[in-house]
Amino acid sequence: MSDDMLEFGRKVLASQPFSVLLGTELVAFAKGGAELALDLRPEHLQQHGFAHGGVVSYLADNALTYAGGSVLGDSLTLEYKINYLRPAVGRRLVAKARVTGSGKSQAVCHCDVYVLDGEAEKLCATAQGTIWKVG
Repeated sequence: MSDDMLEFGRKVLASQPFSVLLGTELVAFAKGGAELALDLRPEHLQQHGFAHGGVVSYLADNALTYAGGSVLGDSLTLEYKINYLRPAVGRRLVAKARVTGSGKSQAVCHCDVYVLDGEAEKLCATAQGTIWKVG
């Protein structure tokens, strides 16, 4: 089942032009959670050389929605909040999201975003959101 979910999730990601533009990868997708990542390129950075906050926020948002969608089906973000904890300086961003609780039409999810520099993972942002089942 998990391999089928991952394959399905990757097809959904491939149908999102913005995700393709950024180079996002779905690393894991199973009931209750998801992990997305992207290799940082110069065009993802802001003037100080950090990953742009919009890129970090996008990755958290998409990971939250994947996590919620893993229990709800076709879903959209209803709302989310993000806290930036440190500048994201490194080579790769990884967003790990999980469902905190869910009902029939909504799920509350949590996501931590890490930046990788070498083998070390550094927490750079944390987010929480409400995901809504479409239809």
